[in-house]
Amino acid sequence: MARTSGPETREKLIRAAEEIFAAQGVHGAQLRDIVALAGQSNPSAVQYHFGSRAGLLDAVMAGRQRRTEKVLAPLLAAAPDEVRELLAALITAEASELRTERGRRCLRISAQLSHESGVRARTPHPALDGTVHWRLIERVETCLAELPDPLPEPLRLERLDLALTVVGAAMADRARQYLDGTEPLTSEALFLADLVETTTALLLAARPQSGPGPRRDPA
Repeated sequence: MARTSGPETREKLIRAAEEIFAAQGVHGAQLRDIVALAGQSNPSAVQYHFGSRAGLLDAVMAGRQRRTEKVLAPLLAAAPDEVRELLAALITAEASELRTERGRRCLRISAQLSHESGVRARTPHPALDGTVHWRLIERVETCLAELPDPLPEPLRLERLDLALTVVGAAMADRARQYLDGTEPLTSEALFLADLVETTTALLLAARPQSGPGPRRDPA
């Protein structure tokens, strides 16, 4: 068997991890399956090259981040400070991952990690710190804070985190359909346009007047 270099082995493990994490879930995936798919005989290959499962996952997500940042950077630079336009830039960049099988798998993986973004605490996950993606999030939040009747900060941050989770979940589901060969209900253009409008409406929805309660029928 021909020997491969360290960088080549790392890349094989990353590619295998993308496939296994997407199919089995981030927490359910077995490292031995990743090692086997990568064609490695050493069962400790992940630990040797990445230190841990978390290190391997970080490497997978770092590659995805680099690809989408290249698309997002010029879009964000050209976008006005308007919630809809900023969300359109984000969704367009995320949709670039739908173009390849690798990107589709990574969309399925990243949706499982959306709760780790750090939006609610205003403290970005280390993988997002200093990125174009995080600057976009900050600009959206500033737009929301400057509305004529802005939501209280805790609710504003919670709603923003929810909107980003919706984007991630929608993209992951679309990616799953493409990977499975399932025919989507709508064209991709309509899907993306609707996702922009849906998340914009979510963020700009009126301030709630009270907590949920039983609905009363009119007398």
